[in-house]
Amino acid sequence: MKLINAAIALLALPVASAFAPSTPALGVRSFAAPSAFELEAKKSIEDLSESELKGKKVLVRCDVNVPLDGKTITDDTRIRSSIPTVEYLKDKGAIVTVCSHLGRPKDGPEDKFSLGPCAERMGELLGQEVKLAPDCIGDDVKAIVDGASEGDVIMLENTRFYKEETKNEAGFVENLAAPFDLFVNDAFGTAHRAHASTEGVTKFLQPSVSGFLLAKELEYLDGAITAGEKPMAAIVGGSKVSSKITVLNALLDKCDKIIIGGGMVFTFLKAKGLGVGTSLVEEDFVDTAKEVLEKAEKLGKQILLPSDIIVADKFDAEANTQVVAADAIPDGWMGLDNGPDATAEQKEFLSDCKTVIMNGPMGVFEMKAFEKGTFGIVDILADLTKEKGATTIIGGGDSVAATELSGRAGDMSHISTGGGASLELLEGKVLPGVAALNDK
Repeated sequence: MKLINAAIALLALPVASAFAPSTPALGVRSFAAPSAFELEAKKSIEDLSESELKGKKVLVRCDVNVPLDGKTITDDTRIRSSIPTVEYLKDKGAIVTVCSHLGRPKDGPEDKFSLGPCAERMGELLGQEVKLAPDCIGDDVKAIVDGASEGDVIMLENTRFYKEETKNEAGFVENLAAPFDLFVNDAFGTAHRAHASTEGVTKFLQPSVSGFLLAKELEYLDGAITAGEKPMAAIVGGSKVSSKITVLNALLDKCDKIIIGGGMVFTFLKAKGLGVGTSLVEEDFVDTAKEVLEKAEKLGKQILLPSDIIVADKFDAEANTQVVAADAIPDGWMGLDNGPDATAEQKEFLSDCKTVIMNGPMGVFEMKAFEKGTFGIVDILADLTKEKGATTIIGGGDSVAATELSGRAGDMSHISTGGGASLELLEGKVLPGVAALNDK
């Protein structure tokens, strides 16, 4: 599939500790195997002729769910990442109307969740007015769309001001689609949800195709697993084996090598009969960890656990710390990061890999005392891309945040803008927002 040569902005997502003993991992769940459909089977906006776009009223589902401090956008990268698709459409003479959600309004419209700041920022980036509609459905919206000219850009008000949006309620879907001729989904971050604005409208608007951002995500994420160059490795971090078991099993089938990091390490160490002090352990998943190790051995796949650990006497940025061997964690101490030997071994382990997917940090990188393991493996991946041409893919909220903080994000092949969506795709699940698009 052709892709526009436009930079896709990075996306900072909420960070969750990989080791916190009492807090489950947020945002990130796991990586895994191929989707039930293939990228090349779905149409993108570049598959549409100019006559199919010129003068057409196009509804574009973007993801402008940006963080706000009052009415001030604190990170506009989700808006910037939508610009290539919007610019392409307006340059082709389409009348472009963007829709999105923002936050989680509970009972109808709430001013703090208005898309007003998003429309203003998109207008600044496009160099033209982006008119904010007062609603996302109704006569006023239709009048604004009908009165617009070719190349105009409109933004509908927050779709989640209606509970029918997430319920994909048929009447709401029909009203949302009513003013438009065709649909473009460019919101990869919500493509795993069968909502009115992601899946429902495709029943009323034809053609329904992907935008550039969505196509790029699918190309990398689906393409890496289904046709990635070998040897292929995956780095799976995070706090819980329970949230990663699907991905671990899927990746064992697809990858040649697996690195396990984060708090889940200690469930695996316990599965090997080792003491782990007060480190996070999921007792109910010790047997599951054993099964993963046995499966790897049976398949002839390599799993690398850290050989040394940075331990602390409490979960605190100011805790006392020491580096110990993974098989010598003292009683009363908890593991919170990989040690330097582990990072060195990871570098050697990955040195021949052509494709590497990272999901999850190696330690509590939010605390300076426990950041070296995560930043160390980020450096390894960045160097693999720069020096050896490997394909490196960063997916999942805390992996993205850590990569950005490290200053090496620009050296990676691809940084995913979707948390749950990227994980579900790589776990082999169908994304409703993609499955509903037109086949080629």
